[in-house]
Amino acid sequence: MSTPVTVIGGYLGAGKTTLINTLLRQADGHRLAVLVNEFGALSIDEDLILAQEGDVISIAGGCICCTFGDNLVGAFTDLLSLSPPPDHLIIEASGVAIPSSIAATLSLVQGVTLHGTVVLLDAETVQKRARDTYIGDTITRQIETADLLLATKADLVDDGHLDILRDWLGTLTARAALLPVRHGAVPNEVVLGLPARPDTLSVRALEDHGALYSSLTLYQTAPADPHALIRAFEDSHFGTLRAKGHFRNAAQQVMELQGTGVRLTLTPASRDPVALAIVFIGLKAELDKDGITKALSPLNFHPKT
Repeated sequence: MSTPVTVIGGYLGAGKTTLINTLLRQADGHRLAVLVNEFGALSIDEDLILAQEGDVISIAGGCICCTFGDNLVGAFTDLLSLSPPPDHLIIEASGVAIPSSIAATLSLVQGVTLHGTVVLLDAETVQKRARDTYIGDTITRQIETADLLLATKADLVDDGHLDILRDWLGTLTARAALLPVRHGAVPNEVVLGLPARPDTLSVRALEDHGALYSSLTLYQTAPADPHALIRAFEDSHFGTLRAKGHFRNAAQQVMELQGTGVRLTLTPASRDPVALAIVFIGLKAELDKDGITKALSPLNFHPKT
C-alpha cells in the first residue's frame, strides 16, 4: 500500500504555519504526519500538542510532527515503519525552497506517492515580492512548478485585484489550479485530497464550505483507457482543484486516481473501492460540470441516473 505525500511550500509570511495548523485541526480521524526541516520554523498550536520527545511531537487525533534535517529519506523510512503508519505525509518546505525539488526526492522512496505540490502566496503582496531582487526568482520558481496555488488573505483584496492576480499567475503557469483562501478557511479535502470515507463517495468535508465549493461524481459504466483519461484531464480547463476515485482498465485492473490541478496520479488500487467512480472538486463558480461530463462520457464515465 502506497502512502500519499503532499509538499507544501511558499515564501516566508505566505501562511504555511496557519495552513498546517488548520489541516491538523481538521484531520477528522486521518493520521497526518508533518515533516519539517526544524521545529523552530513551524509553530504548532499548543493546544494540539500532547507530548514531545526528541524530534517528534505527538498531536491530538493520532497526528505527529517530526523533523528531518538533512535526511528526508530516512524520515520517510522511520514514519512508514510505524504501526499503524500515517494515512498521509505532509512536507513543509522552507520559505526559500523549491517544493518541486523536494517532491523529486520521492522517487527515491518506496511506498509513497506524490499527491501534489501546494504553494501558498499572499494575494495582497505576492506581485511586489516577486519583483524583489533577492527573493523574486525563488517566488516565481515556486509558482511555476506548483500543482495547486493557495492565494491566502484573499479577504483583504477586492475581486478586481484577484482578477489581476489570476491573469499575472497565468503568465507564470498554466498547470496550477488557483484557490483564493479567505479567513484561512480551506478544507483538507481540497489541499490533501484525502480519501473518501468507506461508506460514501460524497465530499463531507465540503459541507461547512458549501457556499464556495462544489463536487461532481461520475460513475464508470465500462472499462476505461488510462492514457485517454490522463489526456482528457491534463488538457482540461474545467476548474477542478481536486479529482479522486477508482476505475477499471481494459485488463480489469482497478486503478486509483488522484488529481491536483492538472497533475494526475494513477496507481493500482490498494483496497476494494466503494464504487468505480471519480469525484471532481472545485469552486462552485468555476467547476464546469457540463464540460467534465462531456469530456469523460466517451471514456465511459457518466452521472448517476
